[in-house]
Amino acid sequence: MKPVSDDKSAADGNSSKIDPPQPKINPDETSGQQTRRILWIIPNYRSVSANIQLPPQSFKEKFWLATQDSFDYSAFIYEGLIAGGAMAQKSEPSFGQGASGYGNYFAHTFADGTIENYMVEAIVPTVTKEDPRYYTLGKGGFFKRSGYAVSRLFITRKDSGGPTFNFSEVVGAGAAAGISNAYYPSDQNQWVKTYQRWISQIIQDGVSNVAKEFWPDINHAIFHSKY
Repeated sequence: MKPVSDDKSAADGNSSKIDPPQPKINPDETSGQQTRRILWIIPNYRSVSANIQLPPQSFKEKFWLATQDSFDYSAFIYEGLIAGGAMAQKSEPSFGQGASGYGNYFAHTFADGTIENYMVEAIVPTVTKEDPRYYTLGKGGFFKRSGYAVSRLFITRKDSGGPTFNFSEVVGAGAAAGISNAYYPSDQNQWVKTYQRWISQIIQDGVSNVAKEFWPDINHAIFHSKY
């Protein structure tokens, strides 16, 4: 069997720097190959290609996964797009508009995403012994796969195998929203803003899961697996 290439294998959330065990791949099912990025602009290190079995991650590997998702060049592009949307909606009027306003939005959005990544992908899953990676279903109809992708917000795998409630996502995103109060303006109801950021982050992660689920199909059908 040929080894899976660096560009397409992965999506197991690991890097050669960690030197993880090689995943087991079902040779009869090779669809659903994930890449490290989606169209160069969305970090995709957290995704696992369909039909791949992976060993549990150590804290070091979970920490590195969060680092890749936070500081890959695509993360800066992705957070820049999110910041632009927030500025267009004037979600924080005190930040202002123009270049300085965008700088404020970008700094806060980047901090939000980075803290959330470390809470959801490294810190909380280490404590709860959960696997923070997204395992691609890769088969079935649109509604089945979309439902599966959204359900991963609340269901994940234990490090020991088997399903469990996704404390990493729910608690991790909530903790990140609470931490953000330290650097957001305090002239509004902090409980309301924390709740809004918490729900917003979970919704964003749900949309991201759906994109991850169908990205291999889109990449194959439209881009002939070039990305």
